[in-house]
Amino acid sequence: MDQRGEKATFEIYRCGNNLCGKIVSLTVPNDPATGKPKTDSQNPDPKLRNRPRLGLVFMQGFKYDDDNKWDDGKIYDPESGKTYSCYMKMESANTMEVKGYIGFSLIGKSQSWTRVK
Repeated sequence: MDQRGEKATFEIYRCGNNLCGKIVSLTVPNDPATGKPKTDSQNPDPKLRNRPRLGLVFMQGFKYDDDNKWDDGKIYDPESGKTYSCYMKMESANTMEVKGYIGFSLIGKSQSWTRVK
């Protein structure tokens, strides 16, 4: 299932018994300064900083909880190089809430993602 966030399109897919997500397109695919495809330049591991953002698995480990909610996942933000705890909840057939947080899920940042065809 492809979902659209603010800056990219993501594919959410089964990985074993869990759900994972990868970047399948970027609104701005190239670095404006170099004109080359964006990389994972902010990764805390210097060995990973040259890998392309396109195709990057940035969500993993989501387990089905209940009430259309997938929990206990991790989401990686390639713009900051930080990883957050995360859950996803289907709001409708075409919309899901995605919330990344540190510590408690009550505090964090939510986004609404929409299914694309």
